[in-house]
Amino acid sequence: METRTDTTTETKQWRIEVFLTEEDGRTTATARLRTGAGEVLDASGTARLNPVDRNVPEIGDELATARALSALAHLLLDVAAEDIEDVTHKHVRLES
Repeated sequence: METRTDTTTETKQWRIEVFLTEEDGRTTATARLRTGAGEVLDASGTARLNPVDRNVPEIGDELATARALSALAHLLLDVAAEDIEDVTHKHVRLES
């Protein structure tokens, strides 16, 4: 991991893709983050249809996606903490 000492402004683009699968009243979302450095992180989330509820697929998509993105955020915090520990050689705990 490189350290930066310059004050140059740089714009980076990271991409997140969300893949949704529906099967038997269960929606699964996979959120995939691709960083500019080529790293790929995946996280998933699920939603299930309560048998007494009306089937509105968009709600399942929203819930599963929100859960996948939340899991991805926590995963990214873990990766950042590991990177900080590699540089500082000290234990780090990051919270959202």
